[in-house]
Amino acid sequence: MATIKKSILNKLYIVTALMTLFFIVIIGRIVNIQYIQGDYYRELSEENTVKNDTIFSNRGNIYASDGNLLATSMYKYTIRMDLIAIRSTVFEKSITDLSNSLSELLGNSSSYYQKKLRDARKRKNRYLLIARNLGYNDYMKMRQFPIFKLGPYKGGFITEQKSVRVKPIGKIAARTIGYDDYRGGAGIEGAFTKYLEGENGWRLKQKIAQGQWKPINGGNEKEPLDGRDVITTIDVNIQDITHHALLRQMEFFEAEHGSAIVMETETGEIKAIANLGRTTKGTYYEKRNYAVWESHEPGSTFKLASLMAALDDKVIDTSTVVDTGKGILMLHGSKVEDSQRGGYGKISAARVFEVSSNVGIVKLIRKHYDDDPMKFVNKMRSFGLDKKIGLNIQGEGKPFIPFPGNKRNPWNKISLEWMAWGYGVSLTPLQTLTFYNAVANNGQMVKPRFIKELRVQNKTEKVFEKVILKEKIASQATIDKVRKVMENVVIKGTADNIYSPNFSMAGKTGTAKKWIDAHTDKEGKRVKGHYSSKYYVASFAGFFPADKPKYSCIVVIHRPKKEKGYYGATVAAPVFKEIAQKIYTTTPINIQQVTDQPTISEVDVKYKEYYKNSQKEYKVIPNVKGMSGMDAVSLLENLGLKVKFKGVGNVMTQSISKGSVFKKGDTILLKLS
Repeated sequence: MATIKKSILNKLYIVTALMTLFFIVIIGRIVNIQYIQGDYYRELSEENTVKNDTIFSNRGNIYASDGNLLATSMYKYTIRMDLIAIRSTVFEKSITDLSNSLSELLGNSSSYYQKKLRDARKRKNRYLLIARNLGYNDYMKMRQFPIFKLGPYKGGFITEQKSVRVKPIGKIAARTIGYDDYRGGAGIEGAFTKYLEGENGWRLKQKIAQGQWKPINGGNEKEPLDGRDVITTIDVNIQDITHHALLRQMEFFEAEHGSAIVMETETGEIKAIANLGRTTKGTYYEKRNYAVWESHEPGSTFKLASLMAALDDKVIDTSTVVDTGKGILMLHGSKVEDSQRGGYGKISAARVFEVSSNVGIVKLIRKHYDDDPMKFVNKMRSFGLDKKIGLNIQGEGKPFIPFPGNKRNPWNKISLEWMAWGYGVSLTPLQTLTFYNAVANNGQMVKPRFIKELRVQNKTEKVFEKVILKEKIASQATIDKVRKVMENVVIKGTADNIYSPNFSMAGKTGTAKKWIDAHTDKEGKRVKGHYSSKYYVASFAGFFPADKPKYSCIVVIHRPKKEKGYYGATVAAPVFKEIAQKIYTTTPINIQQVTDQPTISEVDVKYKEYYKNSQKEYKVIPNVKGMSGMDAVSLLENLGLKVKFKGVGNVMTQSISKGSVFKKGDTILLKLS
């Protein structure tokens, strides 16, 4: 008995010792966790239950000078579905109604969605894609669909939200507006991203039941600072005119690519810039910013610089006579030839420019600068033609003016003569226009400007002032003379085909053969670099009105179809005229009366017609095709309709056809020209 008792006591002692040891270990762990590693575990706990959540700032908007929105941020939604979260009774009861709703909104048949959902449920898919890139209104509609309205846990409704950049006026000026994303930065978006981006904020959130997070209020947050709005110099009306004038001409001539720019003469503000490239299907879109990026041989538009150099150095006058002979000049085995067969004979320097005589300008420059070509080169440099403008927008092409002693591009016996008529030199369209604009601006060269100001919450933060690159590129006498001969180019020279008695223009045509680099042809033969007899660059640069210039403009079109035409006067000049004419008739220019303006009686008739239409009591949708967008929106909204529209100008199409019965609150979409 005593032995059994002793055995029990021994076992009890062992258990007691083990329990004591166990409690000592526990107390040790508690002390270790609480005091020795306490900070570490408290941090770990906070990481799992508290997080610092980023509050993203809104990127600033980009506006046209007239207030039209060019680029803004918009939320897009991707909708997915957790098929396992939904109870079987709910799924079977409402799958038909959900499929009908999805069919109505997204377009596929109801049976398509029923099969898709059932198959996904069988596969136990918890992340089924329903729709991408939904707008806010469609997202709100979908939230109320059968099953989805039960929420994420009972209805399996999963939402992914992202901010995307949209351009409300479409692809017009898209390359100038640019982008700032995975592709890098381009255009205004890329150049001014530090202003547009803003500053992100943050907010502390605590984890609660079912994996959800709630904000911790009370100073545990920093509000985001939204990006600044950028106000550009672009005028939507002028941009629309320029884009479509260029597009029509390029489509007709089946050209490869082209650009057109309109600049305000005094300020350098870019009012329009269009860049169009051709696709393999023959359509056109804003492919590259050719106006800023593409440096090329300008051809005869460069003759303005040649004539100005000789006039400003006073080695010739506009009345100086030069013998162009029969229009052919051989120089060291190379031929300079005029476009007119038989040549022009003896003509003045002014007439050389007006008819764009290659022989005439080469003879004038050769006679006075052949012994000292560097004097001519320095004159080009004094015009600012050898340097980049220094734009905020990235990708400006580098100009090239050859000079004696250049090792990379050696000077040769005909370099001076070829430069005189625009070959062997290289300029971008915007660099050429900057020079022409200086002539229009009485010799003052101003920097092209794309941005007017930055705004924060509608308050101006920074204004971008006019920048003068050169106060005077030549004497006033020289400026006055070349402006007169540029006006005569339109009146009685190579661009007389665009002359109008209703408004004045001045400028210079340009036609240049395209240089083809050395290459291997389809048959495997090596072809030397040469000037093509098939591919040309047609251009026209100038300003209007001729006497008191308000705008300067350049049009450059590459590789028009030769069979249809390739001269600057035929291909590019008509675009210039259309731009000038439409700006005259749609934009107030108080310095010259224009006969193309509608009379007061015509305006009065239009107003009475609109007022009469707006007073009708419609019971069905009226026909608004052909009406101005402003009038159509006003008329339809007065009927109780919600109006959405795309584009500017007159109404081309309406989503609800005329004669259809409607009820107040219905939405109608208008497409404007």
